Parts: sequence; structure tokens; C-alpha cells
Amino acid sequence: MTGRLVIVGAGQAGFALAAKLRALKDDRPITILGSEPELPYQRPPLSKKYLLGEMSFDRLLFRPEAWYGENDVEIRLSTPVEAIDRPNHLVRLFDGSEIAYETLVIATGATPRKLPAAIGGALDGVFIVRDKADADRLATVMKPGHRLLIVGGGYIGLEAAAVARKLGLEVTLIEMADRILARVAARETADAIRKIHEGEGVVILEGTGLTRLIGDEVRVKAAELSDGRVIDADMVIVGIGVTPNDQLAADAGLEVQNGIVVDGFGRTTDPQIYAAGDCVVQDWKGQSVRLESVQNAVDQAEAIAAVLAGGSAPYDPKPWFWSDQYDVMLQIAGFNLGYDRTVVRPGAREGSLSIWYFKGSDFIAVDAINDAKAYVTGKKLLELGKPVDPALISDPELDLKSLLA
Repeated sequence: MTGRLVIVGAGQAGFALAAKLRALKDDRPITILGSEPELPYQRPPLSKKYLLGEMSFDRLLFRPEAWYGENDVEIRLSTPVEAIDRPNHLVRLFDGSEIAYETLVIATGATPRKLPAAIGGALDGVFIVRDKADADRLATVMKPGHRLLIVGGGYIGLEAAAVARKLGLEVTLIEMADRILARVAARETADAIRKIHEGEGVVILEGTGLTRLIGDEVRVKAAELSDGRVIDADMVIVGIGVTPNDQLAADAGLEVQNGIVVDGFGRTTDPQIYAAGDCVVQDWKGQSVRLESVQNAVDQAEAIAAVLAGGSAPYDPKPWFWSDQYDVMLQIAGFNLGYDRTVVRPGAREGSLSIWYFKGSDFIAVDAINDAKAYVTGKKLLELGKPVDPALISDPELDLKSLLA
């Protein structure tokens, strides 16, 4: 191949695409455009081991700088893209320069939602966690004894709570819904995770929203909650979801529906432009979804690379996800969208369990809490498409491996 591939975005999907193409011996010119000043790096450890000081930043890099030269991959850092000129096959940068492409891949990820300025979201001491700069700012104030308010009871908020408690902060987490993890997990999973956090000293207030943050005109000092109470807060972490970075695609006239719409091969409505990762909305068993995970970003990017290198197989998502909180490993296989029944199965170790999701008679997902055997078995069953009898799952005497026979 001789036509240049330009990748907009130097995150997990953008890097995985370039690396897979080179692994497939595709020698077309590749240029990666990254808006951050750092080489591509892993994001999940930023809010965990990196923030705890257990992992240096160089260990987060996907590859050292030399890899890019050795593999003939041009990477431009601190290079935000202003626009895509589709008729002329050009990417226009904010410095006014342009790059021609034969094929373009948009891998711009997503941006955490912020609190409105009208309720104090612009005060100092209010944080989101998405990139290295966010983590570095947060590290300067995550000190023992500080009072932290976390807004949002999803995985981001809960992981932040675990790190903060390890660092000795006083933590209060509020969730507007009637329970934590309401959008992404069953009540049984939420109950188990809540119990773990409360055992570590986190105050969790469910069915409780934020009315406003109170500051001294500069920095946050307290928060007024929806139930009328006012609590002291030296800092706030916001974990209320993300918004796909799809404006670049929308401005270029590509189809966007809360994410860049792609077909089974990762193609947008322009056959020379592909998209991958958190910025994408794709088909999942007849429904349009965004799969926000490292696994999906990598797998989708590698599937696109295979197509660009001459393959013809569509991307078949097989979601899996994990979350580290304290000494607890939550592992998820499948996608529980539309589930109507769950089966809880105790694990072999004290405190371990798994929650199995069914939609009608179909097994669709499993949450495993410190139960690797349940996770591995459930994931394999999903990959094989094997039927699962809920009654068997509920039998604690059953050897899960027998389901794979």
C-alpha cells in the first residue's frame, strides 16, 4: 500500500490500529495525530496505580519513543485537528497546516461530562479524570485528611473512592439514582460493591443529587445536596459519564448519533473514513450502542486494521471489562443490555460471588467479584454461544467447567 493513513487520536484505539497494521506487515505510510504532549499511554492506571504512586508514567506508555521510528510510524504530539476536508482528502490542523490522506481513521475517544458552572463546576478543586494532566493535578491535592466529595456512583466514581481511601481521604459519594451502578449493573452487583466501600469507610448517599457547590469565590469549600444538607468538601471528583468526541465527524458531514455511526467494518458514511473506540456508535445485536471500554477500543481498531490490510471479516464485539477497587477485582463478560433475570452464585472464596444475566432464556453476561473461575467460564460460554440453564447456575454444587463440556 502507498496511500497515507492518518489516524486522528493517539489513545488506545489509535495506537492499536497502527501497531496491528505493522504486525500484519502493512507498510503504508501512517501518521498519528495526538492532541496531548505525551506518547500514547494506558489510561485506566492513571486514576489507580499512577495516582497512588505505584506506577511511573513511563510504564504506562504502550511503546517507547524508538518504536515509532523503527516501525515507520510518524507521530505528531500536541497536534489538535481543526477540521476534515473530505472533498480534498485533507486533515486541517489548528496551526493552519494540512495533511493529505487516502484513508482516515477517527479515534478521538470521549470527554467526561463536567458540572455546570452555574452550580459551581468552575471552582478550583473540582476535577475530572481522563488524561495525565488531570491525574497530575489531582495528585497535588489528594492528601490524607482532605474531605472528598464524589459526584456519580458509576465505575469511575467508585474507583476514585477506593484510591482516595487508600490515600487517607475522607470520602462521601453521592448518586442521584436510587442506587450505585444503576445504569450498568444489577442490584445484586451494586449491593456487593456498596458493602465493600462502606466497609472501607466511604459514605455512600444514594438517591441524592447535587444542588450546588459552595466556594469562597475561588475554591470549593462545601456542597449543598438535593436533600437540603450541606457537607464540607475540600475537593470534588466528577464521574457522571462521558460524551463521545464526535464533533469533528459531524462538522465533516458524517452521520453522528451520540457517537460516530459505523458499519460492521468500522466504516463511517464516507467509505474512506473509519472510526473506532469510545467515539463510535455501532450495532450490537440489532441495537445501536457505544461500548466504552479499553477492550472494545483495541478489538475494533484491530478489526479495522485487518480490513485495511486486505481482510474481509466484520467486527464481532465480544465485550469484557474489569474494575479494581481495593483488593477486589470485578470482572465482566458480555453486555447485560435488556436483561430481565439474574442468578447469584456464591464463589469458592469468602466474599466471592458471580451474577449471571439472562434475557428470556438467553445467557448474555456475567459479573464476577473475586471469582475468576466464574468469569472465565462465563466468557467462554458467551464466545461459544452455548445455552446456559439458570437452574444449573444456581446450584452451588455444580462444577462450572461442566457447562463447557
